[in-house]
Amino acid sequence: MIGAFEVGLIYGVMALGVYLTFRVLNFADLTVDGSFTTGAATAAMAIMAGWNPVLATLAGFVTGFIAGLITGLLHTKGRIDGLLAGILTMIALWSINLRIMDGANVPLLRQDTLFTPLREAGLLGTWAGPGILLVAVAVLGAVVVWFLNTDLGLSLRATGDNGPMVQSFGVSTDFTKTLTIALSNGFVGMCGALVGQYQGFADISMGIGLILVGLASVILGQALLGQRRVWLSVIAVIIGAILYRLIIFAALRVGLDPNDMKAITAVLVIIALLLPRWKGMTSRFRKTPAPAVPAAAVATDKPTEPLSVGKDA
Repeated sequence: MIGAFEVGLIYGVMALGVYLTFRVLNFADLTVDGSFTTGAATAAMAIMAGWNPVLATLAGFVTGFIAGLITGLLHTKGRIDGLLAGILTMIALWSINLRIMDGANVPLLRQDTLFTPLREAGLLGTWAGPGILLVAVAVLGAVVVWFLNTDLGLSLRATGDNGPMVQSFGVSTDFTKTLTIALSNGFVGMCGALVGQYQGFADISMGIGLILVGLASVILGQALLGQRRVWLSVIAVIIGAILYRLIIFAALRVGLDPNDMKAITAVLVIIALLLPRWKGMTSRFRKTPAPAVPAAAVATDKPTEPLSVGKDA
């Protein structure tokens, strides 16, 4: 249970990145399946080379940012469909990640990582571990909320809401789209760097299907808390990442096969997407029709008087 909280908080960083593209920009970005592994591979090789774990994690952010920048440029300057641009970058990153790691796997079990002091102090595996991670993720979420309320952040949000209107005010939507996609994948790359250090290795297949995990986190959290305010949306996606990990943890505890986790994730996303529609249907059924009003009562509100028949003179 505690481990699920720890992993869920770490994946909350990835959920923030998916939130930027999926909710803020309304852009379905499949680059995250590759940029997650790129961040993990970069951090792992940097740590193996003797880098400080903090710098290695920032390097994971930078390489993820570059991957998102490529997708954004393909979409905006190359006029390639957004979904196809993400797929192209994701496929290319598979080979790039193999080049970075010089193989399919890089172990970090004997290297000092960001989590080494916590493990040596005996904090991981206790509730102190999730508490420390919660503070770190909350600070990152506060930075995202602050950024989205700046002038640049407002232009990013406006681009997702109504791109042509923003463009009519002289704002370059190509720039805002590219920046949002790059920042999103930067967060995803940072999450990959953190996950690689947490689990003690970076693997070429660790990012497969990650976009589904990110969508599940965003949709589950916002289905519960909504998205009326930016700060509420940010909190919702972090809670959604924790909730997703808890659901996976519960599914494994009841004896489900680990090979079924992708299918379970897909079912969770489908339920979360259909939940608002189900609520709307039930609210319609609960409405009682208004009582019918007689036509005579609508025509006049005065009692009718009998007609008087005049006498002949």
